[in-house]
Amino acid sequence: MRHRPGSRARRRTAGVLTALMVMSSGFVTSATAASATALASVISCPAVADRLGQVPARAEAEVQRNLQQLETQLAEANRRLANSAGQGGPNFVQNAILGPLKDKRAATLQRIAIAFQRAGAEAPSGLQNLATCAVEDDGNDAGDGDQENGGQENGGQENGGQDTGNQGDNGQQTGDQGQNNGDQGDGDQGDQGQGDGGQNNNGAPGQINCPAVADRLGQVPARAQAEVQRNLQQLETQLAEANRRLANSAGQGGPNFVQNAILGPLKDKRTATLQRIAIAFQRAGARAPAGLQTLATCELRNPGGGGNGGGNNGGNNGGNGDNGGDGDGGGNGDQGGDGGNGGNGGGQARGPVPEDFVDIRSVRPNVNTPRTQRNGSRGTFSVDCGRNERRIFNSDNVIVAPGVSNGAQHTHDYVGNVSTNNQSTNESLLAAGTTCRNGDKSTHYWPVVRALGQEEFDADQRGGGLDLNVGKILTPVQVQITFRGNPTAKVVPAPQFLRIITGNARVGGADPNAGWTCTGFENRQLTDKYPLCPRGSRLVRVFDFQSCWDGQNIDSANHRTHVTFPQADGSCPQGFQPIPALEHRLVYNVPQGPNFAVDGFPEELHKPITDHSDFINLMNEQQMRQVVDCINAGRRCR
Repeated sequence: MRHRPGSRARRRTAGVLTALMVMSSGFVTSATAASATALASVISCPAVADRLGQVPARAEAEVQRNLQQLETQLAEANRRLANSAGQGGPNFVQNAILGPLKDKRAATLQRIAIAFQRAGAEAPSGLQNLATCAVEDDGNDAGDGDQENGGQENGGQENGGQDTGNQGDNGQQTGDQGQNNGDQGDGDQGDQGQGDGGQNNNGAPGQINCPAVADRLGQVPARAQAEVQRNLQQLETQLAEANRRLANSAGQGGPNFVQNAILGPLKDKRTATLQRIAIAFQRAGARAPAGLQTLATCELRNPGGGGNGGGNNGGNNGGNGDNGGDGDGGGNGDQGGDGGNGGNGGGQARGPVPEDFVDIRSVRPNVNTPRTQRNGSRGTFSVDCGRNERRIFNSDNVIVAPGVSNGAQHTHDYVGNVSTNNQSTNESLLAAGTTCRNGDKSTHYWPVVRALGQEEFDADQRGGGLDLNVGKILTPVQVQITFRGNPTAKVVPAPQFLRIITGNARVGGADPNAGWTCTGFENRQLTDKYPLCPRGSRLVRVFDFQSCWDGQNIDSANHRTHVTFPQADGSCPQGFQPIPALEHRLVYNVPQGPNFAVDGFPEELHKPITDHSDFINLMNEQQMRQVVDCINAGRRCR
């Protein structure tokens, strides 16, 4: 385990606040008003909760999470229906709204069935029959709730404790999925109200930065932790959405557009969220942290730097408003739907810029390894899973966006399990083959690195050129997968099906953990810059995964709170236990100079800080025991 600046974990949870009403017909419809004018129609879906019967205790949390997901999907579909009134031809609603909604509901209903089965119970019958929704006439006037007015949000208005301004049109904000796909790419840009994709981005929009909050809270009372974590996640979701909106609206409005349409509403939302954090402390009988409201104001940094290579970005990000919140609960990084990809100016990349690169020789050593103590575990266990010589690629992310095609909007390299895609289940992964020589069927995947200025097979495909990820995909010359021990204690087995994401695919998201360096200089690593390596030296990416587990969960709503990083001395925080510490080390031959980039969401401009890696543990009990015994015995095993 190594420590470097930015390599730490903060505990988060994610939540979705959605108002719903149940119709007398047994169908559920969103009660969020999406327009101040009368709604001509509303989407209704079959109720699910009353069809489930007795939910096993072990499945309750997962089932409730997915029931909330269904409600969020419906609310978003109704917002999109209202915002797209008058668009498209006679089949627009079916193709652009109802069809994608059915697909999302089918995937969510399948997860409910799997939750029953994992708890040893029979799945409720007929769930898939509940996936289809319909448009019904509704002569009632819409309420005055969540209005989206050409880019002006109702930001941060609290309605019975619900921060409706945080929803906007940015889709789901559950860490569990964070996806609303926007499958048809019809140019619906969520809260911006831009539908024709006709806005030219004449310059890079800069980056919104907000004061950190978690570090200012001190000791959080136990009774307040869940609520505080939920609101910390909300702050991150708000920031990520503001930065997406900033990128998508470049070139719009007058000199005060960003302040009035983005920064102002963001401040209002943060003010309401910070107030809820203060209230959570007070309800737990503790004094609220001082000065929280001073952290509400955010600022725009580095506006106007560099053009976008002629991309007509309005159309490219067509459904971005429907792409959902950040699935890691604030920026995990691999989320968002496909959002449509028309009008991207021929797939010309935006970013990186020369300022994103630095000569590695100018970086001082900054990698520190805690000293292993007497009770520590010194061994290592290495697994050879190849270098993706088979060129197994897709732009899915089964951890953050199960069931969503192109859920990552960038291409992943895969080693280990050969079947991983958005439709994968634990059962399908166990039944598949593997590239690992020891038979380990675990899944390891990360965004590809590309040599810029060269063609690749996916130049006109989603996840590739249609999402502004261009250039030749570089196969690593070396991939090392290594499990290490803990400096202060023996490790315990990691559970089968454990999911871990390290790093964050969103600029400004939680827990960035990219590690960029060069061979011969690996005592110095960069998080927010690409290294320029001298001749004879190769580019290296290092991913250190969280290695402290909560002892109970294989995943969490934001895919982060069930695991965390060790503390500065290498020990795990209270309530966590050490598991084998996974490290991915990838080595590349890249072109000389600033001529390479990592894949990412189109609006993240290929910033190196967005690098990340994913892992699903498929080792059986015997394989995991071999890893643990080797590490705890201080051996080096392969």
